[in-house]
Amino acid sequence: MANVDIDSPSVQTSVTLLQGIIARMASNSASSKAWCITLISAIVVVVADKAQVCPDYVFVALIPTLLFFLLDCFYLGLERELIKSYNVLTAKLQDGSATAKDLFTVAPALGGWNTIRSIAKGMWSFSTSPFYLLMAATIVIVREVILP
Repeated sequence: MANVDIDSPSVQTSVTLLQGIIARMASNSASSKAWCITLISAIVVVVADKAQVCPDYVFVALIPTLLFFLLDCFYLGLERELIKSYNVLTAKLQDGSATAKDLFTVAPALGGWNTIRSIAKGMWSFSTSPFYLLMAATIVIVREVILP
């Protein structure tokens, strides 16, 4: 395959496409945090209203916290893989070895163990672990301190 011209509109479109996808993954990550706060707040309010029945029901809020944590880690892992793809493409464009196949292929290296590995790396990120640990701690504090 022939190498592509760095000034080509297809190069600019491909780079813009990758940047848009990366921005969308970051937005999805932020949305999962916002939805987690909303859902956990709703669960705590409902349980607080019915605290006489069983205040331990507040621990049900740990389930969506865990699920949103995993979803957020998935988005973060996917975002990181797409950034790697972006860096590979720009490196190939800079050294003149990029081909048309490089421009029109948006495929992060996910699937099987790579997906699990990227989620696990996302679990240790500063943008996920402290937030969701704080959410879980808040749920425990609400049960122990606020609910009778």
